[in-house]
Amino acid sequence: MARKRKGRDISGWLVVDKPAGPTSTSVVNKVRWALGAKKAGHAGTLDPDATGVLAVALGEATKTVPYITDALKAYEFEVTLGAATNTDDAEGEVVATSDSRPTDDEIKEALGAFVGDIMQVPPKFSAVKIDGQRAYKLAREGEDIELAARPLWVDELTMLDRKDDDHVTLMMVCGKGGYVRAIARDLGEALGCKGHVAWLRRIWSGPFESEDGIAYATLEELAQDPALDAHILPLEVGLAELPEVTTTDAGAAKLRNGNPGMVLAADVEYGDECWASLDGKAVAVGVYKAGELHPSRVFNQ
Repeated sequence: MARKRKGRDISGWLVVDKPAGPTSTSVVNKVRWALGAKKAGHAGTLDPDATGVLAVALGEATKTVPYITDALKAYEFEVTLGAATNTDDAEGEVVATSDSRPTDDEIKEALGAFVGDIMQVPPKFSAVKIDGQRAYKLAREGEDIELAARPLWVDELTMLDRKDDDHVTLMMVCGKGGYVRAIARDLGEALGCKGHVAWLRRIWSGPFESEDGIAYATLEELAQDPALDAHILPLEVGLAELPEVTTTDAGAAKLRNGNPGMVLAADVEYGDECWASLDGKAVAVGVYKAGELHPSRVFNQ
């Protein structure tokens, strides 16, 4: 018999402005402990040295995590030109250098090759699995690993600043699975000057922006304090990218049992994925078919 998980049945989103240092998993664990929550998970990993938006789903909101991980995300980051590292960031060991430095115009022109549908090879120090093992584990053990290129949608990649010849600040908006470190590495190669990420900040993720985030220090200060609940955003925020339909008490009862339920729809078409609400609360996510929602996920709230 499975052990019943202890904690509060609390649902919603807590957006943390992650500082450099802690892992994404440790932030989730801190949130779960601070709120006394039974269940929590994050919607998109940030490297330990990265900062910014880490959206933590609580309770029933964990069912909406795929809609955040699949959404566009925006990053600001600085690339150090002139050196490549084995981790593609400042924490790694320098493995190659160059005295060449591109002009601003050359950088801006090179960025175009990284916009749209591109193929990207993840960093060797990443969580990608090879034969069941994490790439970073194999890399740390000194194995010479080869990672396959993966498709990535880059919506935008622009130059924001250049404080000196060796550093350029960029902003990227991309889809699921993008590695900023790989962009820095590949840009350095394309410019013939080498490069790696100096710092990285996620400024928004789907509907969540850095302004929504609670500082990590505040999270620690309010741990186990009911005042922390005021920072929790509704579960429904995680469904912002999907169209909403409404249902009735009878329709909601059917949906909660996993059966098709009647909904009222205005801007959806047959076969569209959408979510049904009753009195503003999410009841289910599913596919709209001829006046009914066929549920794929049901919310108990």
